Amino acid sequence: MKNLYERLKGKLSKIFALVLALLLVLGLRGTIVLAEEVTEDLSGKLVILHTNDTHGGDVAEEGVSIGTAGVAQLVKDFEARGAEVLLVSAGDAIQGDPLVNLNMGLNAIMFMNEAGYDLMVPGNHEFDFGFDNLKELEQKAKFPIISANILDKETGEPVFKENMIIETKAGKIGIFGLTTPETYTKANPKNVASLKFLADEELYECARQQVKKLTEAGADYIICVAHLGIDDESEPNRSIDVIKNVDGIDVVIDGHSHSVIEGDKYGKTLLVSAGTKLSHVGVVTIDKDGITAKLISASEYSSVDSSVYKSIVIEAARINEMLSDKFATTEVFLDGNREPGVRTKETNLGDFAADAILWAANNAVGGGVDLAITNGGGIRASIEIGDVTMKDMKTVFPFGNTVAIVKVTGAQLLELLEASTCSTPVAIGAFPQVSGIEFTIDTSVPYVNGEQYPDSTYYAPANPGARIKNVMVNGKALVLDKTYTMATNDFLAAGGDTYYILKNLSSYNTGVALEDALINYTSEVLNGVISEEMYGAPKGRITIMTEPVADQTETAQEEESVIEELPEVITDETGTADETDKAAEEENEKYVYYTVVKGDCLWKISRKYLGSGARYMEIYEINKDIIKSPDTIYIGQVLKIPA
Repeated sequence: MKNLYERLKGKLSKIFALVLALLLVLGLRGTIVLAEEVTEDLSGKLVILHTNDTHGGDVAEEGVSIGTAGVAQLVKDFEARGAEVLLVSAGDAIQGDPLVNLNMGLNAIMFMNEAGYDLMVPGNHEFDFGFDNLKELEQKAKFPIISANILDKETGEPVFKENMIIETKAGKIGIFGLTTPETYTKANPKNVASLKFLADEELYECARQQVKKLTEAGADYIICVAHLGIDDESEPNRSIDVIKNVDGIDVVIDGHSHSVIEGDKYGKTLLVSAGTKLSHVGVVTIDKDGITAKLISASEYSSVDSSVYKSIVIEAARINEMLSDKFATTEVFLDGNREPGVRTKETNLGDFAADAILWAANNAVGGGVDLAITNGGGIRASIEIGDVTMKDMKTVFPFGNTVAIVKVTGAQLLELLEASTCSTPVAIGAFPQVSGIEFTIDTSVPYVNGEQYPDSTYYAPANPGARIKNVMVNGKALVLDKTYTMATNDFLAAGGDTYYILKNLSSYNTGVALEDALINYTSEVLNGVISEEMYGAPKGRITIMTEPVADQTETAQEEESVIEELPEVITDETGTADETDKAAEEENEKYVYYTVVKGDCLWKISRKYLGSGARYMEIYEINKDIIKSPDTIYIGQVLKIPA
């Protein structure tokens, strides 16, 4: 099998000509200015520019990414108008694109140094190359890395600086960091084995203590820079959970869920987040009149700091040339989108990846491997129709994972399928993309938590097989006490995501990189062509049922008829007909009524009717009489929505 070195040999001699050509056009880059603000005097104001989940999207691309050079120029723009500027990152900067992956995040830190970042909170992907690597990067960073809830397991002491106070014209700014406890399983568990991530109530208490410490130190404003996110699957460790349980935080600058949040207010706390890959940069302004927030998008800003831009494009050109070898052609778009996509359903790219993993595992051990499972969250991009290069592979599979083989019983296989689809149809990174196995997910049955997995934010299923049904391995029904040989990636074999059950099972690491598995499968099995015939559509290995079971449907229909009858006059011994009629009118003025249809979730309904998906808990709270969990609603249910 070819290795990466052999593919790249002879390429470096071509790089410098390409770099020179790029440098010749640097001065031709267009500039868009935010004209409506250009004359505004910001003297005496503090501007906090914030980014998150940049994932190697450092190269500025007009209309797509502001880029790190654009961020650097924004700092200069605001300073030129009199503002004092802080630049902060809410994490996940060092992984996600070959530009930063190939030297384990060093490029990302160097780019951030050039842009002038003032602090960073580590996200889960900062641990992808190991905790020791992150501590080495910390030494190279010209800014502090802070997080209050990551402790050394043995000593119980924080492994990063917890907080900082910065004196500004607007007052003393107290800043503390929080990192998602999902890092236990969102990074390779082996990489964080020495660490404890405070979660749930311990996370809230940690935040309360940070607020107390900073307040006692004289902070005028408290800012939490968090890598927690707002996804349902992250509950109870989301930024919105912290906000609801902790008083005294003025602003939460969030990351992790790639959310675009311009400034949602929860009580006295402002929540902001800037998407991913520098599609936006957030702007929080603090002055004597209060705190305001906005987002600047790549579609409205394309200025760059020329020096920073030059550094980044030279390095990008070098890496692009190294990885430019074509190894295949695809006749079809290979779907690696997040949602809907590899985290919610079977996709053709998921099938292709799982098939390649199964083939590579059998090739490595001479056969006998029954099935393959890889997590949708490990697939980070789609592949467009046309040539497929090494850069595509490094972008789609950026983690440096290898193919591993694990022996599991049918019962263990059923448990891991149930756990990895616990939030389906809501997106989850653990969602299995499979080969050699077929099954049905009945999403009308709620997932019931069993015991919490150790060192994890996930729970074992209380009833394996309640939602996962009709499991077939190579055309034969699953046998619970039979042992199957399963191919996967080394991240899952170590117990990553919801796959804790694999952690203590014997496994064999083949040493075959995932990208090599796909390259060699494509070359040797598909003859270099990913065809319409083979991968034009998902193969139907995973069936997702969204219809509720019969008794739940009947309940929903009964509820609908009751709500439709609300305006009718109802009398009882506690009130007159007029009083009841008036109460019904007030009820109808207070709420609108919505009937759930296929594909709905509270987040989607909230975004449509309340203007923000993050407000979905408001709908849940006023419908608790018919909704048992905010994660589960049924077709036909009639929900009250605040008018």
